[in-house]
Amino acid sequence: MKSITTLSIAIATYNEESFISRCLESVSGLATEIVLVDGSSSDQTVTIAKKFPHTKIISTDNKPMFHINKQLAIDNCKSDWILQLDADEVVSPELKNEISHILSKDINTIPENGFWIKRRNYFLGKFLKKGGQYPDLTLRFYKRGHGHLPCLSVHEQAKVDGQTATLQHDLLHYADSSFNRYLDRHNRYTTIIAKELDHVRLQLNFVNFITYFFFKPVCWFLKTYIRHRGYVDGFPGFAFSFFSALRFPIAYAKLYEYHHHT
Repeated sequence: MKSITTLSIAIATYNEESFISRCLESVSGLATEIVLVDGSSSDQTVTIAKKFPHTKIISTDNKPMFHINKQLAIDNCKSDWILQLDADEVVSPELKNEISHILSKDINTIPENGFWIKRRNYFLGKFLKKGGQYPDLTLRFYKRGHGHLPCLSVHEQAKVDGQTATLQHDLLHYADSSFNRYLDRHNRYTTIIAKELDHVRLQLNFVNFITYFFFKPVCWFLKTYIRHRGYVDGFPGFAFSFFSALRFPIAYAKLYEYHHHT
């Protein structure tokens, strides 16, 4: 008799009461277990998550490198396959069916150890189509024991040993459901970038000032808005290219502040 192939959802949260229900509803009936690592949320995130069956809650602190809590969730998964999600992501019905089809197969007959997933990013009221934002490939679905997060960078991908492939359908990403939320995330990310620059001992000098205030942001804007056709997305495409380019001078300014106020 063919054995049943199982799936664990791995997710880390911190004050995600506005998103967690929609995320977990999107994988209803798909997973054998949901492993949720919560970084001491002060809202109703955990209460909401507990309403979903087969959910295991692990409480810890909210670490600056959020991937550490994601990896903790991955480490506690017990199923054959792991799908790692963020609370502000939604598995589309089409993607759910595609994953379900893979789960219906004997895991030993599948040569791939992991699958990349196309992600659609929501910004200023629409899903971006260009500007390097789609397909925003992310490696999230893999056999247990074959994938892990390095936990070195906020924008890192999982590492999967062995063969990988790409699924056809989309993961919906609502990280920037409002512009205020985008600015909050932008502030956190630039702080992390500043700390990374400090870690590699970036010097505060004229050359690096020019690099981070002019060269890097201009190159990034031209790359995303012109080369990757961000203009196709109208004003949201322009705003995304503009504000994402600003992360370079903002991170440099935070690095300057750190060195002159410590």
